[in-house]
Amino acid sequence: MEPLIGMGVLALMGAAAAIAGMSEDLESDVGSQSNPNSQVQLAPQMMYPHRIFNKAISGEPPSNALMCAIGGTTTAILMDSMGMSVLFSVAIGALVAALAHGSYSTMSFFGRPASQNRFKQPIYLDVLRSHIVAIMAFAFVTTFSIVIISYLMITALGHPFPLALLAFIWGIAVGAIGSSTGDVHYGAERQFQNTEFGAGLNAAQSGNIVRKGEAGLRNGIDNLWFCSRFGGPATGIAFAMTVFLSGWITLVFDPSISLTIGWLSVIAGLIIVLILIIFNRKLEVSARNTYGPYKADKEEVAA
Repeated sequence: MEPLIGMGVLALMGAAAAIAGMSEDLESDVGSQSNPNSQVQLAPQMMYPHRIFNKAISGEPPSNALMCAIGGTTTAILMDSMGMSVLFSVAIGALVAALAHGSYSTMSFFGRPASQNRFKQPIYLDVLRSHIVAIMAFAFVTTFSIVIISYLMITALGHPFPLALLAFIWGIAVGAIGSSTGDVHYGAERQFQNTEFGAGLNAAQSGNIVRKGEAGLRNGIDNLWFCSRFGGPATGIAFAMTVFLSGWITLVFDPSISLTIGWLSVIAGLIIVLILIIFNRKLEVSARNTYGPYKADKEEVAA
């Protein structure tokens, strides 16, 4: 493949990855499937009933892997067996995946609060009706983008893996990045706004989530509004960088040419990781100096 064409394909994949990362994180925020879900699950047991959608079918990586694999499998069947066009096949595959994800989310929503009936946690049908549409819509966008990335890797970059397997792998990746990147700006900053920045969560405050929203009682849609300003875009950028940079390394330093060039791709990858580590450290220090000091730092200064 010509280098310029390859870079164009990578750019398109990066754009799709940015959309997939953002929609994946926002879907998990609406349905409370991020790491802070443990606090949402614990809240009624600590006598804090709430109106936040509580599903957590499983961790985000396996949940998104299943969803994207369903979309990739359906797309491959429609294209190979029925001769349907790529665009319609991907759209129908994403729709099937969104329906499956919606059914799992509905069952989980009913099951979790029902198990907490002894703690006086109600099941709000209006929360289900208002949230499940947003959950399925974001699931559709995520699956559509992931399947597009997988299709481009096969047709344009010549990847040997089948479509369903690539979609499965990228589903795990986008779910893992959503858990590691987006959750920080959902659990630490949104669910515990009554906690001092950087103070951590004291065991005595477990389940004591913020339950009042900007207008009435808080729900998952309120979390979505908050996270769409930073947590979602940050997740999209992180996933886009992962897709683009991983493809860029092997495109510029193609391991299939020679073993030496293959080792150059490894070295280039290590250099990129080192640069990101240094940048992350500087960003953390800047945040501490701007919004800190952390509680531990204050105690040291007082001592």
